[in-house]
Amino acid sequence: MKTKYLLVMSLVFVFSLSMLVSAVEVDIFQFKVETKDVLEKAAELYMEKNPDVRLNIQTVGGGDDYGAALRSRFASGNEPVIFNVGGPQDIDDWMDYLEDLSSEPWVDLAYKGVLDGVTVDGKIYGLPFNQEGYGFIYNKTIFQEAGIDPEVITSYDALVAALDKLEDQKGKLGLKAPIAFPAKEKWVTGLHLSNVAFSQEFGDVLTAYKADEVEFTYGEELKLLVDLQADYGYKPAGTKASLNAVDYSTQVDELFSLGQVAVIQQGNWVYASIASMDEELAVNIGILPLPLKGVVEDSIPVGVPMYWAVNKNRKAAEKEAAKDFLNWLYTSDKGKEMIINEFKFIPALSGYEGLKPSDPLAEDILEYSEAEKTISWVFMGYPSGWGEQILGANLQAYLAGDISWNELEENCKEEWSDVRK
Repeated sequence: MKTKYLLVMSLVFVFSLSMLVSAVEVDIFQFKVETKDVLEKAAELYMEKNPDVRLNIQTVGGGDDYGAALRSRFASGNEPVIFNVGGPQDIDDWMDYLEDLSSEPWVDLAYKGVLDGVTVDGKIYGLPFNQEGYGFIYNKTIFQEAGIDPEVITSYDALVAALDKLEDQKGKLGLKAPIAFPAKEKWVTGLHLSNVAFSQEFGDVLTAYKADEVEFTYGEELKLLVDLQADYGYKPAGTKASLNAVDYSTQVDELFSLGQVAVIQQGNWVYASIASMDEELAVNIGILPLPLKGVVEDSIPVGVPMYWAVNKNRKAAEKEAAKDFLNWLYTSDKGKEMIINEFKFIPALSGYEGLKPSDPLAEDILEYSEAEKTISWVFMGYPSGWGEQILGANLQAYLAGDISWNELEENCKEEWSDVRK
């Protein structure tokens, strides 16, 4: 009997070992920290249905530089099968590694325009993560206690008036400041905030990508938005220079989620973080416009944050497994249910009828979209590194008092032109 048992166990071991050895390994290197856990959950579900595939996920994002980490990963020779690209500049930078995805089933489901930034000579190189929007997220309860009607905040002047009310009532409302400005996060300042001005200068991401020069046509209006957040922002050491120490975690997880500020410049991706801290607060938040004074004052930027790309230099079996996983995630019934209800994504593909985002930030973004009060994302068309390493760094120097605004503009113009020569 014992001999028979050992024989059966040996066969089970050999079978398991053979499955492990024959499994197709797909390394995924992705940036979205907010959805790390649910992506890993989706991968587990996919592997249960596809035991011959193993998905290994590594996430680098938030306060870490995904682009630098990705370059380091490739330089080490440990190239992932699936990775992320951001738009036309990334497509140009990574073209030698990009698989043509034009024949994938999801391509025909893509909404108009969402593939423009990853299309070259008619070939499509990226699957859009989702659509996202950002603006000034506000605490509805604090606004109500302060006697502020968010419906009337459709201009720069109305926003200033609201922040004045919050400033005057800080003590009663228990606020450290009206707003939290995370100047340490150069993607918040150099990419997202600057986009409000440069979307008006360039119009669309491809025009930005092809531009040999940047004029700062709306530089003064951008300065107003920077100064606004600096003047009303929480300053750890009481000085504007100390704004450069405020990071994402301090802004979202600490100051906003604990009710110590009433307003933050962020997007719908922060919903899960806020909900994890305070579920009651998470259902009482909304998005106000990011007003560019005298230009466009009642709208928010909406766009595709990143795209999934497949490494064309990997083995055929790895590439096919990668494509099948991405297709399952975005077009299967289970994948779509997870995209809406667990990832909390606003889809960039059609075919999600009957499924609707339920969190208040996603609902607000849909309302702005339906009212056509959106502006395009152009920061994916900036020269590589310009938004964060040049503009973001110059904004930090400006806040620290090391350079004037005019010097900031001249520095950034020169760097843009040098790269695009």
